[in-house]
Amino acid sequence: HGVPAHPEVTALYGTRRSDRSVFIDFLLFFTFQKEQLTLGRGRTGLRNVGNTCFLNAVVQCLSHTCGLRGYCLLRSYKHEKFSKEEAKLMEAFSKVLSGLWDINEGDKVVNPRQFYNVFTEAVPYFNGYSQQDAQEFLRFLLDKLHTEINRRPYVRRAGKEPEQKFARFRISEEAAVMWKKHLERDDSIIVDLFSGQLRSSLHCSVCSHYSNTFDVFCDLSLPIPKRSSTGEVTLRDDDCRISATCTKRLSIQRFPQVIVIHLNRFTTSRWSISKSTIYVSFPLTNLDLGPYGPVDCGSVLYDLYAICNHAGTVNMGHYTACCLDENGWCFYNDSSVTPLTENQLQTNQAYVLFYQRSNSTATVRK
Repeated sequence: HGVPAHPEVTALYGTRRSDRSVFIDFLLFFTFQKEQLTLGRGRTGLRNVGNTCFLNAVVQCLSHTCGLRGYCLLRSYKHEKFSKEEAKLMEAFSKVLSGLWDINEGDKVVNPRQFYNVFTEAVPYFNGYSQQDAQEFLRFLLDKLHTEINRRPYVRRAGKEPEQKFARFRISEEAAVMWKKHLERDDSIIVDLFSGQLRSSLHCSVCSHYSNTFDVFCDLSLPIPKRSSTGEVTLRDDDCRISATCTKRLSIQRFPQVIVIHLNRFTTSRWSISKSTIYVSFPLTNLDLGPYGPVDCGSVLYDLYAICNHAGTVNMGHYTACCLDENGWCFYNDSSVTPLTENQLQTNQAYVLFYQRSNSTATVRK
């Protein structure tokens, strides 16, 4: 963009930043000219303020999401915010991250009480001391943060939009039109980092009719199939049932910079909720999602940088996090932070996986 590469910007924002906006580049560069920020190690725990391990684990994972961390520590939302809504949650969240990455961290533990109070004020469902779901919390949190800092807060749909006809369009053109419509009303750092586009293709074997629909996603929830003969499954395994008359295929049309993969360990029946403890194998580097994208997209590689774990049962569970920094992996158990090795990462407690895009293919992003 013609903006000099600034080392502190790279340290805060990560080397694989989304190429979204010239405005953000200039904003970051000149902000750093005004106030230099120095990062601590980030190996700081969070106090449990009453069954809030779900919150602590997710916050640690998001704290190690370089693009979001840099945006929060720089308070960039104050400069690009167009919504009239007060950014109370974003401010409280940023204060927590500032505490976690304070250069004078010492042996302190950050208290997330104010952030928790602001969040539960916005989403009362998470109030109290009952067991909560970390992935559900993550979805609500990202949605609320996006709403506060949306760059397009005043563009809303007026009733049901007329159905678009794309008979003469290529699939990529149809997808681009739908993505553009999405950005016209929803555009923020949350979208920059976490949002992707799914394509659902339906083929009728009777009349040979094809139809495509496109949906925006911020995470992928994967059902865990039954245990294989080897006693484990991988991310590629899928419990698929195909109808005799119609074939439905889901693929990723647009890959996000950060992809969140939810291993759906909890199954709800009519009378109860059960948890799967099946071991799911997942790569730490070079997760290639290219085979699940457009035909000509090539390799689309991701590296793991954070894991949210769930130990215990449905009614007596506990969340922890494993996060990667420049010095290696650490285990975050509320206020306790301890180093760990790569061979300790893969357990049957892995619940939400955070991957960062490690390569860039223009044809996939545009």
